[in-house]
Amino acid sequence: MLTKRIIPCLDIKNGRTVKGVNFVNLIDAGDPVELAKQYAQLGADELVFLDISATQEKRKTMHDMVLKVAEQVNIPFTVGGGISSIEDVDDLLHCGADKVSINSSAVKRPDLINELASKFGSQCVVVAIDAKQVDGKWKVHLAGGSIPTKIDLFEWAKEVESRGAGEILFTSMNNDGTKNGFANETLAKLSDTVNIPIIASGGAGNVQHFVDTFKIGKADAALAASVFHFGEIAIKDLKEELKQEGISVRL
Repeated sequence: MLTKRIIPCLDIKNGRTVKGVNFVNLIDAGDPVELAKQYAQLGADELVFLDISATQEKRKTMHDMVLKVAEQVNIPFTVGGGISSIEDVDDLLHCGADKVSINSSAVKRPDLINELASKFGSQCVVVAIDAKQVDGKWKVHLAGGSIPTKIDLFEWAKEVESRGAGEILFTSMNNDGTKNGFANETLAKLSDTVNIPIIASGGAGNVQHFVDTFKIGKADAALAASVFHFGEIAIKDLKEELKQEGISVRL
């Protein structure tokens, strides 16, 4: 049985970690470098670092912060935000990132997925998909969830896999920040649609939500922010509970 991963997510804006509800009403959650260091020590399997306003502000991810975070952690570290070329990825990997996450740029130019997978390997390429259920259908959204598209979530997931993505980071905008649980029915359908790992994001509020997303949602990894940032769930305790539920985790 493959080990399930627990991944704290650091959403960065103006050099600080922030957290919101349904992608809005952001509040400060601390220094990203310090948080990254703590999570690596507390048993996180990986970290995701998203520069959430880079695309909207049409700028690149902050390299100096990536360097500082990379110096503090010894676990895989994914960086996203404003990435649109091979050169961008080359720079971030040299700064210490292990993987990159692309979202809006992949939708706007899908060939970017092929190019990055060919140059750096599929294991390096995470395609993040922010989607919202509108009139019963899941539609992809861009630029931190601010721009709706007519693209179907499941069709896009199949395409990114065919183009060489190594993982999909799926965030349900309907669930994001609500602490009411992950979009497990949709996650399970996604998992049945593609053969690459799915990282569940959006909605974690308690330990049972993680249990459910692994058992019902068939997720390969679960990503969360505020429940970790504000000390509501300790990663060590979470993993102990998951193990008791028969879910394989790294302790």
